[in-house]
Amino acid sequence: MNDFLFYLNLGWEHIISLDALDHQLFVLVLVAVFAVKDWKNIFWIITAFTIGHSITLALSVFDIVRVPAKWVEFLIPLTIVITALDNILMRNKQNNLMKMNFYLALFFGLIHGMGFANTARMMIANEQHIFVPLLGFNIGLELGQIAVVAGILIIQFVLLNLFKVNRKDWIMFISSGVFALSLKMTLERIPF
Repeated sequence: MNDFLFYLNLGWEHIISLDALDHQLFVLVLVAVFAVKDWKNIFWIITAFTIGHSITLALSVFDIVRVPAKWVEFLIPLTIVITALDNILMRNKQNNLMKMNFYLALFFGLIHGMGFANTARMMIANEQHIFVPLLGFNIGLELGQIAVVAGILIIQFVLLNLFKVNRKDWIMFISSGVFALSLKMTLERIPF
């Protein structure tokens, strides 16, 4: 049980810590297009992200997939740039945008999982059984994402309902800000 709780906390910290800005920005730009009433869709999107993340971690622990860290550090913010740009370009096609964000979460979750792959490979590979560490980490990651999403939805609800901010303006503001931040990170991390 102690191992499970250790890895659960590790997963939680992976998304909640101040060093996890890239993951937080990705979650923000994914869910910015949804409203509180879309909570089921939001749940499936963050779960898709966790599934993609989990697949990469498992493949990494078994040493099936290895990507140089400098490429991973470049690709992670690039996924955020693409998702933010998708939100901006498709903001008038809400249903298509919501579906697209599900697929982006799943696919880009694979890339984001590589960001923790080297650490996971060293920590989990020493365990006799990897199921408990991977399960604990992924549950912690999912709980952390739920906490981040809850914070985003509370802020969004207040702005849209109390301050009457236009929904498309919200999407454009969040997506543009995230686009700018993640583009800066991407350009700073070009691996060649």
